[in-house]
Amino acid sequence: MSFINYGSREINCKIVYYGPGLCGKTTNLQHVYQKTAPESKGKMISLATESERTLFFDFLPLALGEVRGFKTRFHLYTVPGQVFYDASRKLILKGVDGVVFVADSQEARMDANIESLENLRDNLEEQGYDLDTLPFVMQYNKQDLPDLSSIDELQRFLNPDKVPEYKACAMSGVGVFETLKAIAKLVLMDLKKGTR
Repeated sequence: MSFINYGSREINCKIVYYGPGLCGKTTNLQHVYQKTAPESKGKMISLATESERTLFFDFLPLALGEVRGFKTRFHLYTVPGQVFYDASRKLILKGVDGVVFVADSQEARMDANIESLENLRDNLEEQGYDLDTLPFVMQYNKQDLPDLSSIDELQRFLNPDKVPEYKACAMSGVGVFETLKAIAKLVLMDLKKGTR
């Protein structure tokens, strides 16, 4: 549900980074924020409670062009990873234009990935969204660690529909911007089609 600001001639799009706790959602956003030119980004806001944290910031990418004479401004959000904070997750998904699922590639985290992906689907459906028609990208994070699930396994359990997928190491920034560019491109294509 993009928001159009006619005064500034901007279309505001919301991208949510979703995934299990400690999978690298926050690290992705921090890397993007640090590498984005100051004049192109707003403040990073962290909404923190005792045990959960949600990050948010917006930026105006210069290289992605315009849609019908409007600049596009992207608002990036993370959701808290713990299932306990499901109400916060649902709230953050309201008005979403695109989703990045950040999977923890470690073998021991496969169940947490599957549970989080099912939770994403359920929360979207509850709000009238269908993950199969929403701009959606998969990121296999923590590729620098030992004891990883194979890409075949990650695809089989997390990406059977073969949405665009990227290997990443958010700590070093590998794959972070590729993932962001992919979801931004899908959101813009969706906007141009006028399907949402």
